[in-house]
Amino acid sequence: MKPVPVLRNGTLFVLLSAALLGGCASTGGLHPTATPVQPGSLHAQRTLAGVTQDASAWPQVDWWKSIGDTQLDALVNEALADNPDMTLVDARVAAALAAAGAADAARKPTLNGGASAAGARVPPLLPPLASGHFGVIRYGFLSFKWDLDLWGGKRAAWEAAVGNARAAEVDAQAARLKLSADVVQAYFGLAGAYAQRDLAREELQRAEDFLRLTQKRVANGIDSKFSLARIEAETASDRVHLEAAENSVRTSGLVLAALLGKGPDRALDIQRPSLPAIPALAIPGDLPVNLLGRRPDIVAARWRVEAAGQDIKAARTKFLPNISISSLVGLIAPSSMDLFSLRNRFYTISPALSLPIFEGGALRANLAGKDAARDIAVAQYNQTLVHAVNQVAEQVDDLRSLDDEVQGAESARASAEDAYKLAMQRYRAGVGNFLEALSVRQELIAAEQQLAALQTRRSSAWATLNEALGGGFHADDAPSIAANQDSQNKTKAHR
Repeated sequence: MKPVPVLRNGTLFVLLSAALLGGCASTGGLHPTATPVQPGSLHAQRTLAGVTQDASAWPQVDWWKSIGDTQLDALVNEALADNPDMTLVDARVAAALAAAGAADAARKPTLNGGASAAGARVPPLLPPLASGHFGVIRYGFLSFKWDLDLWGGKRAAWEAAVGNARAAEVDAQAARLKLSADVVQAYFGLAGAYAQRDLAREELQRAEDFLRLTQKRVANGIDSKFSLARIEAETASDRVHLEAAENSVRTSGLVLAALLGKGPDRALDIQRPSLPAIPALAIPGDLPVNLLGRRPDIVAARWRVEAAGQDIKAARTKFLPNISISSLVGLIAPSSMDLFSLRNRFYTISPALSLPIFEGGALRANLAGKDAARDIAVAQYNQTLVHAVNQVAEQVDDLRSLDDEVQGAESARASAEDAYKLAMQRYRAGVGNFLEALSVRQELIAAEQQLAALQTRRSSAWATLNEALGGGFHADDAPSIAANQDSQNKTKAHR
C-alpha cells in the first residue's frame, strides 16, 4: 500500500470514501464461533448433596499452615523461592509485561534526533552546488512521526497485550499453587512411607518372634519342620519388605528434595513428618459460579479470551484507512559557524492517508487466524472450567469415601490385632495350631498396611481439594466472559 497525500479541502470526503471502500467487503464471513460454557449449566447440587456447605470453607492463602507443621511451612517457602519452575514462570511474566509495554509504545508518537557531517567532492558539471573541490556539509535534525489510531486498533492491540500479561501473572499464581500442593502431597507421601516402614519393622519383629517360638515347638516335637520352613520363608519375605519400605522412604525424600530445587542430600536433612489430623469435610456453596474468581487457571483462561477478542478488534481495523503525520526539521550548513543560523533551517510536514486495497488475502488470513485463536481460547476456558468443577466434586467424593474407609480400616485393624494376640496366646499354650496363627498374622499385616495407605491417601486428597478450590487465590478483577461474548455477537449481527 502507498500513502496518499491528504487534500486540503477534501480530507473528510476522502476519508469517508476510503472507509466505505476498505470496510465493506473485506471481512465478510469471518468471525469466531466458539461459545463459552455458562457456569450455571454445570450442575453439581445432587453430587454434593449431604456435604456441609459453609461460605468460610474457601482455603486461606497459606492453607497448609492450618496443619501447624513448622517444617512443612518452611519447605513450601523454600520450594517457592528455589524451584527453577518459579524462575521460569516469573520470566514469562516479565516477557508478557515487556510485550504490553511495547504495544503501548506503538500507540504513541515518536521523536528522533540526529547530527552528522558529510564530506564529498562534486564535479563542476553540476553548478551551482559544485566547484570541483572537496567540501563538508554539517547538519542536525529532529524527526517526528505519529500514526493516528482512528479506529482504536492500536489500543485494542495494547489491551490484548495487557490481557496476556495479566494471564501470565495469574499463571504464575497457579504455578505457585500447584508447587505448594505438590510439596504438601510429597510431604504426606514421605510421612506415609515412614509409617509403612514402621509397619515393616513391626512385622519383621513379629515374624522373628514367631520363628523362635516355632523353633522351640519343633524341637519339642509339637510342630513339624514344614511349619518351621513356612515361618522361615515368611521371615525372609518380611526382610525384603522392610528393605523395600526403606527404599520407599529414600525415594519419597528425593521427590521432596527435587521439588525444593535442591540436590539429593537435601532429603537427608528433612526430619520425619507425621500425617496430620484432617479437618472435617466442608465446601463453599454454589461452586460452579464461585470458582470463576477462585481458581487461578480459570481466571487466566478468562483473560486469554478477553485478549483474543481484543486481537480480533485490532485485526479488523487493519481493513480500514488510517492517517499518519510525519515531519522533519533541521539545520544544514557548510561550516560549523553557520550551522545554527536560522537562514540554514529546513523543515517538512507530511500528513498521509493509507488505504489497504489489495493485500493478496493477507488481511483476511490474519483476521481468520485471530478468530481461530479466540475459539481456541474459549475452548481452553471451557475445558478448564469443566475440569475444575469436576475436580472439586471428585475430591469431595474421595474424601467422603476415604473417611468411611478409614473408619472401617481402623475397626478391621483393631479386630485383627485382637485376633492375632489371641491366636499367639493359643499357639504358645499349645492349643492353637501353626496355620491358624500364621493366617491371623497375615490378616493383621494386611489390615495395618491398608489403614496406613488410606490415611496417606486421605491427607493427599485433602491437599488436592484445597488446590482444586483455588488455594486461597481470589481475583480482584477479571474480565467477564459473558460481556465479551455479547460483544462478539453484536459484531456478527452487524455483519
